[in-house]
Amino acid sequence: MNEKRKDCLWIVVVLCSLLLLLAPALMPVAMAQQGSTTIKGKILSADGTPLVGATINVRNTNRSTITGNNGQFELTGITPDAVLVISFTGYTTLERQVNNQYEFTVTLAKNTVQLTDVVVVGYGTQRKIETTGSIASVKASELTQTPVANVAQGLQARVSGVQISQNSGAPGGNISVRIRGTNSINGTSEPLYVVDGIQISNGGGINSLSPLSTINPNDIESVEVLKDASASAIYGARAANGVVLITTKRGRSGATRVLYESYFGTQRAAKKLDVLNASEFARLENEVFKNNYYSNPDSLGEGINWQDLIFRDARIQNHQLSINGGNEKTQLALSLNYFDQEGIIINSDFKRYSVRLNLDHKVSDWLKIGTSVLGTYGVNNSATTGSTAIGDGPVVTGSILGAAIGAPPFLQPYRADGSLFPFGEQGDGRYREVANPLGFASVLNQQTIKRYLINVYGSATITKGLTYRASFNADLQSSLNDYYSPRSIVNKADLNDNSGSASKGNSNFTALLHESILTYATRFGEDHTFKTTAVFAAQVETGNSNTINANGFPNDVTKNEALQLALNRTVSSYRSKQQLESYMARVNYGFRDKYFLDVTARIDGSSKFGANNKYGVFPAVAAAWRVSEEPFLQNLDWLSDLKLRGSFGVTGNAGGIEPYQSLPLVAGTGGDYNINHTYYTGINPTGIANEELKWEKSSQANIGVDISLFRNRVNAVVEYYHKRTNDLLYVMTLPLSSGYSTITGNFASMQNKGVELSANARILDGGLKWNIAGNITFNRNKVMDLDGGVTNERFITAYSLLKVGSPLGVFKTYVFDGINQTGDVILPGYDGRVGGYKVEDLNKDGAINSNDQMITGDPNPDFIYGFSTDLSFKNFDFSAFFSGTQGNEIYNAASLSFEMPLGQRNMYKGLVNRWTPTNPSNEYVSAFQGGRLPITNNPIEDGSYLRCRNITLGYTLPKMKGIRNLRVYISANNLFTVTNYSGFDPEVNTYAGSNTAIGVDNLVYPQARTFLGGVQLAF
Repeated sequence: MNEKRKDCLWIVVVLCSLLLLLAPALMPVAMAQQGSTTIKGKILSADGTPLVGATINVRNTNRSTITGNNGQFELTGITPDAVLVISFTGYTTLERQVNNQYEFTVTLAKNTVQLTDVVVVGYGTQRKIETTGSIASVKASELTQTPVANVAQGLQARVSGVQISQNSGAPGGNISVRIRGTNSINGTSEPLYVVDGIQISNGGGINSLSPLSTINPNDIESVEVLKDASASAIYGARAANGVVLITTKRGRSGATRVLYESYFGTQRAAKKLDVLNASEFARLENEVFKNNYYSNPDSLGEGINWQDLIFRDARIQNHQLSINGGNEKTQLALSLNYFDQEGIIINSDFKRYSVRLNLDHKVSDWLKIGTSVLGTYGVNNSATTGSTAIGDGPVVTGSILGAAIGAPPFLQPYRADGSLFPFGEQGDGRYREVANPLGFASVLNQQTIKRYLINVYGSATITKGLTYRASFNADLQSSLNDYYSPRSIVNKADLNDNSGSASKGNSNFTALLHESILTYATRFGEDHTFKTTAVFAAQVETGNSNTINANGFPNDVTKNEALQLALNRTVSSYRSKQQLESYMARVNYGFRDKYFLDVTARIDGSSKFGANNKYGVFPAVAAAWRVSEEPFLQNLDWLSDLKLRGSFGVTGNAGGIEPYQSLPLVAGTGGDYNINHTYYTGINPTGIANEELKWEKSSQANIGVDISLFRNRVNAVVEYYHKRTNDLLYVMTLPLSSGYSTITGNFASMQNKGVELSANARILDGGLKWNIAGNITFNRNKVMDLDGGVTNERFITAYSLLKVGSPLGVFKTYVFDGINQTGDVILPGYDGRVGGYKVEDLNKDGAINSNDQMITGDPNPDFIYGFSTDLSFKNFDFSAFFSGTQGNEIYNAASLSFEMPLGQRNMYKGLVNRWTPTNPSNEYVSAFQGGRLPITNNPIEDGSYLRCRNITLGYTLPKMKGIRNLRVYISANNLFTVTNYSGFDPEVNTYAGSNTAIGVDNLVYPQARTFLGGVQLAF
């Protein structure tokens, strides 16, 4: 990022911060000045001790004061109908109406909730003051502040140390989550998600529906992110990438509560790319083919901007009905949800219907049973974007975005009868290699998913402090994939017996998990607390699929519903099974609520690994010291709490490989063999057995500081971590004499280390309430080894590299040195020409070869950050949320196609300034046929951005009979983005959740700008 742009970004950040700081001064302050009554009072604790620093607010005004050394206060100009709101940290807030009373003595009851606030830690809960590991909590209201299709989107930029990338802006689109960096090369780096005890995973390609999109975010009560090894080691072999614990809303005793929530909105593309108009493109075509195809280019005018035809204003809506209630014995929570999001690209959309039932019943004083059931039905129609190929053809013909940019602007979308007009039938057939973008919208590409998450539990109190909980969990999924590419979008000259292609695929996945949890908690005297947890778990996952592919249809009438009509058909099927058996023990000890020690050990055994390494051990230890409880800090009024934490532990990654990789593998050869006039299907060995195959293991050390100031008005957390991941699963190349090309083994290693800072502050809490929060994370990733020192570097794409000693996915290319001008010496070794790219000869040997390549970019950010603010005054509320990255670079692979004027496709607008003998441009090459642009650093751009993710303004109506609460609001999402990146969206990765090919943009589905209005109605 150039310094000027970087300065501009920081100026914007500073200005936004100043605006937030000045917000209270800009807010109108309304307070009735009726009389000049002065009231006095004293605030005491239950034992009669004066409370110094207690806050007294006059409700619905900005009038407030605090008590002095003797617990006394005084307020002037108070009206008789005023209501005083009296609060003090650690005590229950109390309201008192004035009613012409001039002196008060108020006693506040001690609030023990703050000392007993609990967080979910996995297999139970823990008091917040007792936590020794790195755990971050996110409230349900924060998750659903923006309209999101899945829970991970709601976490974005809200938790330090967690980088969440919306790889695709498609409805229900792919999202990747990295907790404290990328931890694997070939395996998954996605965290483990635990929904009410049910363990699920996230993944998928750039055009895939995110598995998390099948879970309704509105059903979630809270989310805890377990970041360090001591917090996540309880999940052992699946916890190397961190754990996200999701707790859904459960029933509560008392009056039945009914809540209806709804919003409607519209979405539109935030940006379109500038391309040549019809006149400019005609001139380019004449230059490329050195033929006067278009004798009067100016007469063609602007022509069609095909982006206007594929983008649209799209609807988004969400409706949720929730019922919550019960009595002392039985509590129930029921919700129904409908979510519907059209895509900003035509014919793409995502619909989700879901129902959730949480039921808890107290059978007796010692036995409790319950269940959680979440059922989801989703339908996703997707548009193909983000080709992983580079160059001219695949980008243009392989995705709707590429086709829209490359489509000649003077061709027509439809025939006179309204049917699609293939380009090969226009312009004398010169444009047969370019697809009509609207043809992609005619392709059926639909996925239908049914998913059920079921948890049944029983909890028994055996004796005082000793409980046993048995849970039985199931994740049941089935999906149907429908695909049909019609004959009608094929040029007539290209129609043949194979035209029209289709597929239909069914897949099923079942995960069954039983957990037995034994917990014993006790207290010794007044000083010692002790809790131990033992777990046995057994999990079985099975999957199967079958797919039929067909082509050669007589017509498009039946689409893919009559595959037997196709001329050619192939069938494939798959089945897998894997088992995991686990034993876990955890001990928590506390002394005087001041010193805490946690020790955890888990043993996991998996069927996926080699015979010699079926089981792995994952230990962790952590300690914390509440320094603020020491006598030498007791008299510091400004210090509310100070805790130091430290931990070390080992976790595993069982998601590194698919089942059966430790066994010798065979597969069909893909062809038939004619032996004695009889056809046989061939089978050949494809993989070597590896009995030593084992877990990827991450060892992580963590040091943390938690601090609260000014009676908990300001809270901050600072963390430092160092994580080394060893035994990484890596595909190593074998010598040809072995008979195999590769072997999968535990060869590689890498490290991540970083610093996390998060803070929140309650600036004002009177009539005007103002809170701010922010976080920032610095992570440094480095590949330590690939295959035992044999290989130092390995290309993943034509420009992405794995290199020992460097971060994952760095870019290695030639160095762009301008355009070859007339008279320049053209060095041998690459496709150099006058008017073409000039490549720098780094080693000065007079030729261009691989020795002239160097690392020219890093897609990993220097830091990621997010900050938010919320204000409320009387019945109004306002919130704003921002996020961004700094220092990362993007390889704009699309420019390799749309800045390479080979003819027959449109180009970026910059090609107006292409090189000609009379216009010696040093940026854009001349028109030419054949050849390719060399892979240089020219497409590498600064990917830093600051994005306004959400701004919301709400109003709560006065209470009405029969209605507990009625709030209306308006909201804007992705309102603006400050960036230097020239593509659609700087938050992008064509390779989706890849660990190694990151920061690549080959025209991925862009995120939308959304405006919506909503209502929340409670009865």
